[in-house]
Amino acid sequence: MSEPRKILVTSALPYANGSIHLGHMLEYIQTDMWVRFQKHRGHQCTYVCADDAHGSAIMLRAEKEGITPEQLIANVQAEHSADFADFLVDFDNFHSTHAEENRELSSQIYLKLRDAGHIATRSITQYFDPEKQMFLADRFIKGTCPKCGTEDQYGDNCEKCGATYAPTDLKDPKSAISGATPVLKDSQHFFFKLPDFQQMLQTWTRSGTLQDAVANKIAEWLDVGLQQWDISRDAPYFGFEIPDEPGKYFYVWLDAPIGYMASFKNLCARRPELDFDAYWAKDSSAELYHFIGKDIVNFHALFWPAMLEGAGYRKPTGINVHGYLTVNGQKMSKSRGTFIKARTYLDHLSPEYLRYYYASKLGRGVDDLDLNLEDFVQKVNSDLVGKVVNIASRCAGFIHKGNAGVLVDTNAAPELTEAFLAAAPSIADAYEARDFARAMREIMGLADRANAWIADKAPWSLNKQEGKQEEVQAICATGVNLFRQLVIFLKPVLPLLAADAEAFLNVAPLTWNDHATLLANHQLNEFKPLMTRIDPVKVQAMTDASKEDLAASQTDTGSAAPQGNGELAKDPLSAEIEFDAFAAVDLRVALILKAEAVEGADKLLRLTLDIGDEQRNVFSGIKSAYPDPAKLEGRLTMMIANLKPRKMRFGISEGMVMAAGPGGAEIYLLSPDSGAKPGQRIK
Repeated sequence: MSEPRKILVTSALPYANGSIHLGHMLEYIQTDMWVRFQKHRGHQCTYVCADDAHGSAIMLRAEKEGITPEQLIANVQAEHSADFADFLVDFDNFHSTHAEENRELSSQIYLKLRDAGHIATRSITQYFDPEKQMFLADRFIKGTCPKCGTEDQYGDNCEKCGATYAPTDLKDPKSAISGATPVLKDSQHFFFKLPDFQQMLQTWTRSGTLQDAVANKIAEWLDVGLQQWDISRDAPYFGFEIPDEPGKYFYVWLDAPIGYMASFKNLCARRPELDFDAYWAKDSSAELYHFIGKDIVNFHALFWPAMLEGAGYRKPTGINVHGYLTVNGQKMSKSRGTFIKARTYLDHLSPEYLRYYYASKLGRGVDDLDLNLEDFVQKVNSDLVGKVVNIASRCAGFIHKGNAGVLVDTNAAPELTEAFLAAAPSIADAYEARDFARAMREIMGLADRANAWIADKAPWSLNKQEGKQEEVQAICATGVNLFRQLVIFLKPVLPLLAADAEAFLNVAPLTWNDHATLLANHQLNEFKPLMTRIDPVKVQAMTDASKEDLAASQTDTGSAAPQGNGELAKDPLSAEIEFDAFAAVDLRVALILKAEAVEGADKLLRLTLDIGDEQRNVFSGIKSAYPDPAKLEGRLTMMIANLKPRKMRFGISEGMVMAAGPGGAEIYLLSPDSGAKPGQRIK
């Protein structure tokens, strides 16, 4: 084997403003399998990542929750780290872009670019929120589409007619943060002179660093001509201040990719065998790969290599781009329960089921991947349980009963074992090329051949015949060795199955090179079931729980107040109802006997309400407005008493309390006048 390669690998940084879902997991699982394969082959492969922790959205969410941005990103990082670990994504380092290493590197790279003449400044005119005293990004402005007249559209495009426009073209613009009418204001911004690197990028993007489809897309931008890139934002902004420019901050997308370097530098301080310059210097012989989704290609294939070039660092060896995830052939949907958080999946199913399914579908292109839940159940049950694990379970019992668990030194199928050995280079090539689907097809083809051979030899029948026990032991020993080969090939995808198989086989952790040998005169440990079939009931429970997650995060979690992510709520009065429908609503005075936060829920309070003749349990999404819920106890409010009870992840909600306000910390329980009694109906 050749000298071990030095490889640094990254995945795109998850934004520290929400939970990881199965669409995100596609990328991290893909990257982890490739990294595990490289380590399995004996290469020095290092996998780093970080939370993307800067930007207005994080600043505003922290403000809404009544905590500091630092507290918010720490909370989210803990959640992300747990989700990744439980999905067996094995980072060498998972850091944060809000770290001193990143501050230093971002400032250093900016100053190198500035001193080399690659930074320009000019005044631009933007909308400014006079109430929040901040400039507004396009997504924080809403108004009426200037083309079709549709209301409540974002500042850069209309969701109804598809028109694109400047925020200043909107009619009746409003701040999506405060609702105030924004005003136009000038500010000096800083720009990275991307056109300086046009020629370099034209060559580099066609050098094999990108898939052909991605290079073709990049060529469209290059052919039109590159524009300067705005890299600054005005205070207030959560991020790093630009050196020598008080009140000016790096745009989040400038320091985010530098976060790859910062995470690695943080790791180097703990791992003396790693040298930062050996991987990032211009003349580095190490390999550098980024795994990303196709939505952020422009940042990684244009801005990022140009920044590295201008600052005197090396460029990536390759950028590996994947498509989006769909579920059951459609975009992930909260209402259908197919927008599934990583934790919701883990609450119901083994991570290795999804790892294998993704591997079986992932080619080296940028096509979208569909998670068909019915096919998911069938494929995992058929391939992993019905084929791979079945080989070991068929053979182990005969070896334990007939030879005290010792594998005999006999190869009963030399041609088949030779075919397994001969398949290894092709499987390795498929892994290397990130064509996991081909690797899985070839591995399962081998599993089919092994199962067919065992079925033909039928050791269960031979074992009943006098004098055939020696043949039975030879067949089963060969079967276990073939199973061992399959486990070696599948280990990058299924590390838990591999660990359990290693325990059964009574061997040290398997490496790729172990496929060239067979076990002989070897003591096995007791066989225990290595994997169980997926129960479709658990898949249904997962999608049901995802619907409940949606219910817990929306307005109707027990409060009539609008909730959102800083955007203007739709007008609830836009839909008229008949009087009879309104008259059917049973409004009651309710006394709050107990109010407490719900563990595991960001927005919910659990309220115990006295409505005269009974007590009710209600979940209400008002936690941000009442951080000390005990202060609500003893207070009167109003509730809808005849709302159908709803089963939620945290229990049964038996009604809805009435509240009003724009959301967040500005939400107020409605109370009756003094003198009202619990249980009284509101007329």
